[in-house]
Formats: sequence, C-alpha cells, structure tokens
Amino acid sequence: MRDRGGGRHESGAFLLGLRDDAGRARIQEFVLYDDLDPHSLDTGIVRFDGRYFSDLWAICERRGLEVVADVHTHPGESWQSASDQAHPMIARDGHLALIVPDFARRGVRREDVGVYRYRGAGRWDVIPLAQRRRFFTLCP
Repeated sequence: MRDRGGGRHESGAFLLGLRDDAGRARIQEFVLYDDLDPHSLDTGIVRFDGRYFSDLWAICERRGLEVVADVHTHPGESWQSASDQAHPMIARDGHLALIVPDFARRGVRREDVGVYRYRGAGRWDVIPLAQRRRFFTLCP
C-alpha cells in the first residue's frame, strides 16, 4: 500500500482468509484495490467501482477464501472519515475495516491501526485503543 499510494494518497486492499469456529479470522492473502479496479486510486482517495466485485468474488472462490477485512491508508491519524462510515467496502454485519495512518509511510504498530467493525444500517463499533493490541496478531 505504501508503494501504491506513493506516500501522497490513499491506497488499500481486501484481506482474504478463513474464519475458525470461534469466528476468528486468519488473513492469508490480500488483493489490492487497484489490481481489481485500475482507477480506484485516481482521485487520491479510494473510490472502488462496484463492477469489480465480481472479480473479487471469483478470486475468493478460486482460492477457497473469503473477504475477512479491508484495509486502507489515511493521511495523518487512523480515524474513519464520514465517507468511510457511509460507504463500507463490504456492507455485512461483522465486517472489519482497518485504517493505517500516515499513508503507511513508516512502520506501523498494531495500536496505530484503526479497527472498525461494521454493524449494518450505517452503524460501526470502534475498537478502542486499549484493545487494539489484543484484537489482532501480526504473524511473520
């Protein structure tokens, strides 16, 4: 994402993986937004054309995976914008949206990443800073 955004604009990806019986997701792969929609980053913010979701679903089916979260970069802090809140990438209850600060120009700690859980009907849960370290694990 750092390379795609060039440190000057947003970039992002769908995170693919599987969920266990307890609902925990293990991310195994990612698909960059602009690999699906070549114009998704043209305006400086992410604007993903819904016509490309069929390509994403085909990738998931071929690989036996599902979209477990999405991630994108922001300038400055990792708070959701009004646009992020109004337009979830996957509008399904429980979907996770991660936001990486500072256009991912530097190393990122787990607690720096904004974590948001979609609840449907435009509602989001914000995962508090104190819980972010426990919320997900980064594996090599």
